[in-house]
Amino acid sequence: MPIPLYRRIGDELRSRIEAGELQPGDRLPSELELARTYNVSRITSRQALDLLCSQGLVVRKQGMGSFVAAHPVTQRLVRLTDFVEDMVEAGLRPESRVLAFEPDNAPVDIAERLGLSPGGSIYRLDRLRLADTSPIALDCTWLPPPFGRLLVDQDLSGRTIYEILEQDYGIPIVMGEYIIGADVADDVQSRVLHVPGGAPLLVFERTSFTASEKPIYVQKRFYRADRVQYRLTLQRTAPGASMIESFEPVFSRRSAS
Repeated sequence: MPIPLYRRIGDELRSRIEAGELQPGDRLPSELELARTYNVSRITSRQALDLLCSQGLVVRKQGMGSFVAAHPVTQRLVRLTDFVEDMVEAGLRPESRVLAFEPDNAPVDIAERLGLSPGGSIYRLDRLRLADTSPIALDCTWLPPPFGRLLVDQDLSGRTIYEILEQDYGIPIVMGEYIIGADVADDVQSRVLHVPGGAPLLVFERTSFTASEKPIYVQKRFYRADRVQYRLTLQRTAPGASMIESFEPVFSRRSAS
């Protein structure tokens, strides 16, 4: 069966990207330019670019054209880590900016996970997370007062919560429970993450525990969906046996913007 023209064009462009001839951030030929080069219709050239977009190799910018997407780097997720450890392992330079840190009233869902009364006293910490100077995530963290007060005078731009609690106060973080979901960017998230309103976000909700399964904090991390994805490898095994071979986050070094 003959290969469709759009796929042949897409395969040729993908080969140029994989060979390094086209680098992340490089602008690709327009639909019209591809149509002229390959003597095909604009519909065919558009299908070729759509194919590369679906494969994560190309991103489109409204009014600007199509660009080679950032090459992702992979990192094995085999233990509980914090943001800085994740970025360093992925070969990215982490940076954090504190947007707010203040007493708050515990939302119902957060209070339940921390064993607190709804509406009770709590600390909320909001931080913008960057990788290689580019926004990658927004973190919202809620801490019970005993733990929140330990962080009030700390440098939360330069140090992680894990680092402060473990090194300064001898409070070990021994376990994390994750819920992975999706959402769309609201006005605040759109502004700080530099994405359009309604853009897709990958959401990680994590409850971290110290000894005796005592919850230390709940964190919601809103990742830009164009900067991270997760790769899960499973083995087909007998019932009851472990089937997960690896669970790896794939972080883009930088968006093409």
